[in-house]
Amino acid sequence: MFRGWLLPLVALASFHADLRAAPEETTSRPIRGITLSTHWSGADWAHDTIEPTLDRIASTGANWVTIHPYATIDADGTVVFRPIDPDNPPEHVVRPIREAHARGLKIMIKPHLAYWGSPFAWRGEIQFGDDEPSWQRFFASYQRWIVTLAIVSHDADGFAVGTELGGTLDHEAQWRSIIEAVRDASATPLTYAANWDSYRKVRFWDALDVIGIQGYFPLDDPERRTYDPVSGDPIDRILDEAEIRRGWGRLRAELREYSVELNRPVVFTELGYSRAFSTALRPWESRVDGEEARSMQRLCMRVALETIEAEPTLIGVFLWKWFSEPRALGRDFQLAHPKMIRLLRQVWGESSSSMSRSATGG
Repeated sequence: MFRGWLLPLVALASFHADLRAAPEETTSRPIRGITLSTHWSGADWAHDTIEPTLDRIASTGANWVTIHPYATIDADGTVVFRPIDPDNPPEHVVRPIREAHARGLKIMIKPHLAYWGSPFAWRGEIQFGDDEPSWQRFFASYQRWIVTLAIVSHDADGFAVGTELGGTLDHEAQWRSIIEAVRDASATPLTYAANWDSYRKVRFWDALDVIGIQGYFPLDDPERRTYDPVSGDPIDRILDEAEIRRGWGRLRAELREYSVELNRPVVFTELGYSRAFSTALRPWESRVDGEEARSMQRLCMRVALETIEAEPTLIGVFLWKWFSEPRALGRDFQLAHPKMIRLLRQVWGESSSSMSRSATGG
């Protein structure tokens, strides 16, 4: 049964008639998601602390969460993961699903390849050139992992078949094979989490339900950048609110056009801003400045959330990131900071009230 991934869909009414939502639903259920990350490779998701953690997340106005189970990758392309018994599924996968649903939250499973200890600088650089045996090992072992995860998380409300694997996107046939195998294993709606700079390289969006994008887009105007004459790197500057709003305006128009062209809605599978003065320029960085930079973090987040809430083709977001109690804060993105929680409640609460008034004619 379709579980609501596309309920916010407004502009793409022709998308898969069997998945269309009633008009009244499209104005009331945007995806307001939070990424529940992990300090211990997912073990904390199986611990009792997940209960107060999800309670706090729900108190922000969130209606979705996502977790990101890990596998590792060897230099020869082999994807290594703990054995998973579908008849006795791991608690760190199924307990978050169970606990989220008990609180009225929906949940997406978004697998991540951990590149630490491998020769790859990050998962976007995973690729094997003309080494065909390594490519074969990679896709065979990756598919086994992904399909097994899809089977044990079949009660989830969304599933990402991959995250930030830009170096593999030229292998379209292999990706379509993975998607088909996941479809055979689970009825859960599917996406792929493309990095912000490679989403147009994905050639298999038609095989998925939703366009997923890791939304770490720079918000400055490229035409206004200045560059260091020696290194050639852009020179940092602090963006003001008007520039940040213009940046999100450009992004909104770009993604709306892409969404309509592909007849698919867009969800930000990740989006976050660190506590740094440069966060509007390079949102993907985990740099942390002093507490005085919190205002820049909050400004970027507010503009992002307001833009997403206002654009029908952007059906929602999963914010990065939150950890399990009692260490919910983390070091950099610090979504669980009281000032960030207050912002989420303000924006998501105001949007909910506005949509309720609109739906009732008030």
